[in-house]
Amino acid sequence: MKKRIIILGSVVLAVVVVWSLAWFVLAGLVKQQISAQAQADGIASPQIVCGTLNLGGFPFRLDADCAQARIVSGDAVVELPGLRASVQVDNPSHLLVSALGPLQLTDTFTGSRNAVTWSALEASIRLDNWRIARASISGKDLVWSDTLVGQSLIAQAPLAEFHLFDIPEQHDPDRHTAALAGYLLAKDLVYPGLTLTDTNAEIQLELSGLPDDVRNWGTPDVLPALQAANGQLKIVAVHGTDAAATLDASGALALDPQAQIDGTITITSTGVAERIGPLLEEPWRTLVLGTAGPDGTYANQLNFRAGGIFSGLVPIATIGPLY
Repeated sequence: MKKRIIILGSVVLAVVVVWSLAWFVLAGLVKQQISAQAQADGIASPQIVCGTLNLGGFPFRLDADCAQARIVSGDAVVELPGLRASVQVDNPSHLLVSALGPLQLTDTFTGSRNAVTWSALEASIRLDNWRIARASISGKDLVWSDTLVGQSLIAQAPLAEFHLFDIPEQHDPDRHTAALAGYLLAKDLVYPGLTLTDTNAEIQLELSGLPDDVRNWGTPDVLPALQAANGQLKIVAVHGTDAAATLDASGALALDPQAQIDGTITITSTGVAERIGPLLEEPWRTLVLGTAGPDGTYANQLNFRAGGIFSGLVPIATIGPLY
């Protein structure tokens, strides 16, 4: 009996030692990767610098706490008091991220400065064989302000969410393509620039033809691959309402063999044309929103083809090839 207890104790001790060693090896690799990101050029790859980097969560979790985070991507510089990323050691494909505000956003090219505050901001990404199974970001009590001179409110919302879901039936393992459904929700949005108050908005999208490995999303040939796979951005529904206006849109866009956008978007609205009058002068307002019917509803179809944007049959703008 005593011998069995000794053997069992030895096995438990060995498991603890191996588990602990694995945790510290993983923590070292994560720290190495984060430190390497601080050496990125901020153009081809975002540069992420932590004032202080701590790793914790032993033994079952791995938490990377980045205090005074600074992220540089092109002309954009983002600064945060704190950024945390966490994974369960036994489930490293599920990443949880949270952030402390306020976020400071600077555009070094234009000189603009914005700030975003929140009471809670969290994100979650779950992968399945490097394919996104689900990704979500949720913010509460969001306030976006221009801080270049004083502080001027741009927009605010008590709740905003964005979710991505894998569409399993559209996964093609032979062609290595996948499809995602996207859902965006904003509740009681206030946007003084368009005199929006208590506005609710929902957007539903589907994007097909994506590489089924997220590691390939940043490659230079991602758009040609999307076109070759007949990928399509389907605007399932855009629906926005407030006390005085409604806006609905739907359609589908793709890339033609010349890398130009091809497709249509149908827009219907009430009360929007009157509201954006000072911001979108005629004839552009009518070319985008259409004309009002007997019931006061505006309707129009925007067509994208051969490098142009058409309001019905009337050309209104050009768009060059995307690659």
